[in-house]
Amino acid sequence: MKTMLSALCILSLVTGSLYANETLNAKDSDPKKLGWMQGFPPERDKTLQAKDGSFFTFPEMRYSVNHMDEFYPTRIVKSDSEYHYPIRKRFDSNIENITFTPWGSDKEMTFKEALDVNYTDGIIVMHKGRIIYENYPSHSALTKDGTHGLMSVSKSFTGTLAAIATHEGLLDPNKKVIEYVPELKDSGYKDALVREVMDMTTAIKYSENYNDPNAEIWKFSLAGNVMRPESYNGPFNYFEYIKQVKKQDGIEDGEVFGYKTINTELLGIIVQRVYNKDLADLLSEKIFKPMGAHRDGYYILDPSGMAFAGGGLSMNLRDVAYFGEMMRNYGRLNGKQVIPREVVEDIIKGGGSDNNKLQFEKSGEYPLLKGWGYRNMWWCTNNDDKAFMARGVHGQAIYIDPKAEMVIARFASNPLSSNKYIDPTSIPLYEAVADYLKK
Repeated sequence: MKTMLSALCILSLVTGSLYANETLNAKDSDPKKLGWMQGFPPERDKTLQAKDGSFFTFPEMRYSVNHMDEFYPTRIVKSDSEYHYPIRKRFDSNIENITFTPWGSDKEMTFKEALDVNYTDGIIVMHKGRIIYENYPSHSALTKDGTHGLMSVSKSFTGTLAAIATHEGLLDPNKKVIEYVPELKDSGYKDALVREVMDMTTAIKYSENYNDPNAEIWKFSLAGNVMRPESYNGPFNYFEYIKQVKKQDGIEDGEVFGYKTINTELLGIIVQRVYNKDLADLLSEKIFKPMGAHRDGYYILDPSGMAFAGGGLSMNLRDVAYFGEMMRNYGRLNGKQVIPREVVEDIIKGGGSDNNKLQFEKSGEYPLLKGWGYRNMWWCTNNDDKAFMARGVHGQAIYIDPKAEMVIARFASNPLSSNKYIDPTSIPLYEAVADYLKK
């Protein structure tokens, strides 16, 4: 019963069904002000738990997104103990005064006003390799040295690892999934190519429509949740759920883009198999240590101890920003080629191909993102600047604009989950900062 109640609480949260006039604003939902998890021990009514879902309802989640390791088992993504990228700063006091017009509005908003509108926990703007703006609002629970859940920004890290494996010749995107995961020969993935998994164009019967309480996303999430009722008798972990998924009638693999977290989970399994290494160790070896990350990250784990590839990564904001800076520079950071240049080129070119854009348009899921594409689990704007980004629920983002030589990394704890509610006050903001920097 508690599991169902927590699922319904999260359902109302992610669908935007909370009433705006009853939702606490950013300042009034300050985790410190509300007293979550404070004291030795905290008062019972101020204690958050995973088993009853209280840790991820609003405003409680404003604390928990910064402390996911207090609620789930985790595995560390190790940073390098000796080599760290240098932090260069040149602050620009005008950033907060930049104005933009949110989509669907005729009223301008400033960068500073947008911070609280989006329940920002921390934000960094980089220009030409330097941090020109950095802010951790006093009414958030995030600190400069802290970590925060990336949610679906995690997908872009998984996609990047898969692209690296492709470049190294360990993974062939044009091969069928079952050549790497033969256990799926009787599943909805039996005909799918790895490329179709990487670009979210598989034709599996799986809905991520949070408005539908019967959508497969809820059963998938329950399969990977370590906090389950004793009466639960469904799939034991994410992989067992993947094995029983069916194909969608009426469409073929590769025809239509469909955003499905289950694809990222499968891609994570494929990557771990071709390297014969755990995802946390791979991310450490291929990205964290070579780029000189300053802080360890971590993944939350499913019941079998597998890292949640589709949304379970937590990181430090500066490390996220410098990862974005490395991607902006085609894999280079601090004069070092961290990942192959071809990985970034493929994201930008592949996400802008006519076929990729057509697949994205056919979905009809993102009418505000006209002309966009999706490649290697990165979102490609295909605008004049060829900007691309990683996106996660509740406001997590890495926005990379090559022409403006800009990276924006943001952590947030917005009471609304879906980006369709958050994009109108986010993407035009990023574009306005890019225009300012280009001038």
